[in-house]
Amino acid sequence: MNDELKLHRLLKTLPFYVTPPHPCSYLDDRQASTVFVDPSFPLNMEHYNQLAKLGFRRSGDHVYRPECANCKLCIPVRIPVNAFRPNRSQKRCWRKNEDLHIKVVAADFREEHFKLYRRYMSSRHAGGGMDKDDPEAYQSLIAARWCDSELVEFRLQQKLLAVAVVDQFEQGLSAVYTFFDPELGQRSLGVYAVLTEICMLQEAGQDWLYLGYWNPQSPKMAYKNNYTPLEFFDQQGWTSIERIDLI
Repeated sequence: MNDELKLHRLLKTLPFYVTPPHPCSYLDDRQASTVFVDPSFPLNMEHYNQLAKLGFRRSGDHVYRPECANCKLCIPVRIPVNAFRPNRSQKRCWRKNEDLHIKVVAADFREEHFKLYRRYMSSRHAGGGMDKDDPEAYQSLIAARWCDSELVEFRLQQKLLAVAVVDQFEQGLSAVYTFFDPELGQRSLGVYAVLTEICMLQEAGQDWLYLGYWNPQSPKMAYKNNYTPLEFFDQQGWTSIERIDLI
């Protein structure tokens, strides 16, 4: 069965809901709506693989995509890793962090990870709500009961500096979330995590790193445009472009 037929059948069988308008997380003057799969539906990795191809994203047990009535600025993007070319800044970041030890571990709760997560949230996202997450809320972020998730640890000797949450697809990874020591901004650990994920995929012979959504008016999302080429998703499917702001 080809991908187009799989996607068609999937869309006919999954129950979707659209949220009422709510304040946009990225643009202060906008209202947003989200389409998501009914949380009570028994999702599996086959569903998730196909939904990712349609620009959907996971947060905890929820799989969603922006569906705003009067705004289409949030664009799903992914990196075709075998065509990726690091820029000078990314090459410097890679060299700067060559002293780190990288290890992939199961997406289980670890107190060491949770403490780093709380430090990161308190420093970078104070007042946003997630800085108050308890262990249960944190665990729901990093893993879903039906999902193939892993954690990528970054250590300097024995000290934990960063953790990247990734979901494994048939032909790629989804970069779900990354948190790191907020006092080590000079290392650009968020950038290094993305570069590491690209390298992991290249070595595994896989194709895409899904970065979530890019919005041309949101400074929070601007970093995604530094990875070239990018592919963006619209009603015609995925399209490759050198810089997404050229759309």
